[in-house]
Amino acid sequence: MSDKPWGGVFESATDERVEEFTESVSFDRRLYEHDIRGSIAHARMLAEVGILTADERKQIVSGLTAIGDQIAAGKFPFKRELEDVHMNIERALVEKIGDVGRKLHTGRSRNDQVSTDFRLWVRDEIDAIDKRLKILQHAFISRTEKDAGVILPGYTHLQRAQPVLANHYWLAYCEKFERDRQRLADCRKRVNQLPLGTAAMAGTTMPIDRELVAKELSFEGLVANSLDSSSDRDFAIEFAFCLSLVATHLSGWAEEWILWATIEFDFIKLPQQFCTGSSIMPQKINPDVLELIRGKTARVDGNLTSLLVLVKSLPLAYNRDLQEDKERVFDSADTVRACLELAAPLAAGADLKRESIEARLDHGYLDATTLMEHLIHQGVPQRTAHELIGKLVSAAMKRGERLSDLPVDFFKSAHELLDESVYEVLGVENAVKAFCSTGSTNPTKVEEQIAVWKDRLRD
Repeated sequence: MSDKPWGGVFESATDERVEEFTESVSFDRRLYEHDIRGSIAHARMLAEVGILTADERKQIVSGLTAIGDQIAAGKFPFKRELEDVHMNIERALVEKIGDVGRKLHTGRSRNDQVSTDFRLWVRDEIDAIDKRLKILQHAFISRTEKDAGVILPGYTHLQRAQPVLANHYWLAYCEKFERDRQRLADCRKRVNQLPLGTAAMAGTTMPIDRELVAKELSFEGLVANSLDSSSDRDFAIEFAFCLSLVATHLSGWAEEWILWATIEFDFIKLPQQFCTGSSIMPQKINPDVLELIRGKTARVDGNLTSLLVLVKSLPLAYNRDLQEDKERVFDSADTVRACLELAAPLAAGADLKRESIEARLDHGYLDATTLMEHLIHQGVPQRTAHELIGKLVSAAMKRGERLSDLPVDFFKSAHELLDESVYEVLGVENAVKAFCSTGSTNPTKVEEQIAVWKDRLRD
């Protein structure tokens, strides 16, 4: 038999430069477990439909299991000239059990085989990343007891806007990562469709049972069209997109805490085991882990772009261009997993600098909106109230005072409905308590949401 699975029609050997250029075993070998799982399920199906005997099936399953153990032990000699992990395993099987091993590929092509292995790998990665996202959510919820009652200045446009509870911040991150988990779960449904048995691009004349293989491998359904099956990489691109959003959310959180850790903000003390120093400035404690989490988002986004460009003009069905998909997806998954691995202990281990936060909490007129809504409650139109309170803020700024420092006569002269009751809503503590809408930073609402999250994450 030719060294190549497709070599029968060729009369000359492959140029060594081509072998080096076209090989993928250097990176797709990480699919070996999934390739063996898929091949064992395929062999069992072939025996069920009578293409293999029970003894042949037994030999193939035993041989593949032994090869898997050899690879796991680091003792398998992967060969570049055999192109990919799939042919390396198949050749090893033939060498181990002889001609029976040559029957394994009946009713399938490398096209549907690769897609099946890749889907199995993506499915496992989705499950692994979902677990890490849940651990990160736990990390933020674990902060809520020690940070209870802490009020932070909330920002829009990176300008102080309104007061919010620190725990409200932590819940916001939980919401973002929950959407990431939901997207991954939804992506998993489309990943979990079996392509095996659609063969190269048109199907097969062999009496195979694709439903049996799907059940064996826990796929929820079958890819319905053989042309689509061999060319489809939507599942990989969608996975890469989900990872890109995870990375983006991590990056936003990292950026915020990088700012909070500066002397200018002085909101948070990062755990030193997740920081590094300077080679020349002995006083420096740098947030390098957070900066790298922020920076690594660029490569995850770049991988997504590469995948989109890769498939943008491919005709049906399979094209060798698709060999370029795996490294991008592998890299995104590895990168996001590494970021999540560090994010959870970092998020749980940081400490809010309460005294520093409280010392400047009344800067920025965070209670101005609450005062405006106090007027609205009394029947003043919103636009009118907005302008009036804006003028009061301007006057307070000129006096170098807080709104709560202004004398009551000052308020009365601004509007007849402004009296001593304004002091019930002024100040950050009163402003926070005044919120009442569902989803707001009102202390009772936040405690209710913390209870919901603890229950949601309990399993």
